[in-house]
Amino acid sequence: MKPHRWQKSSYSGQETHCVELSDPRGLIRDSKDPGGPRLAVDVAGFLRAVKAGRFER
Repeated sequence: MKPHRWQKSSYSGQETHCVELSDPRGLIRDSKDPGGPRLAVDVAGFLRAVKAGRFER
């Protein structure tokens, strides 16, 4: 099985409190805890929700 590579959003800059997306797609994780839990997601649906502002505080 191919290992996952992880990428933060380019909008994150030097921030450490971000989510990271895996490549191949399908997982997200907390950038502060890279060895912690990973969440399997519908990446396209997740990105649509982010763009729609559903996770804004």
